Amino acid sequence: MIDCPCGCNREATTALFSDMPDEELLFDVADLFKAFSDTTRIKILFALMGGPLSVTDITEAVGCTQSAVSHQLRTLKQARLVKAARDGKNVIYSLSDDHVFTMLAQGITHVCE
Repeated sequence: MIDCPCGCNREATTALFSDMPDEELLFDVADLFKAFSDTTRIKILFALMGGPLSVTDITEAVGCTQSAVSHQLRTLKQARLVKAARDGKNVIYSLSDDHVFTMLAQGITHVCE
């Protein structure tokens, strides 16, 4: 059995997807990938790969206005790519889970090859 270069077991993974998923699932996956279609959102996700950040920290990291960052964070939250936690008056954002980190890292790796 040959493993995929990304570390997954491609044969086992392929077996999970032998049947075409239903339309609703395919629609949801397409929506997920649409969330990756904006450079500012990618910058935000990339910044969050280093760990949780406040909106102010994200704004500084991506070089956009707080309004633009807040707008894009709303989209990322709706796509379940980031999560928010309140810390006093601040809201701290982080990647929702390791899958988001992996998708972004794989995307960067794919483009760089």
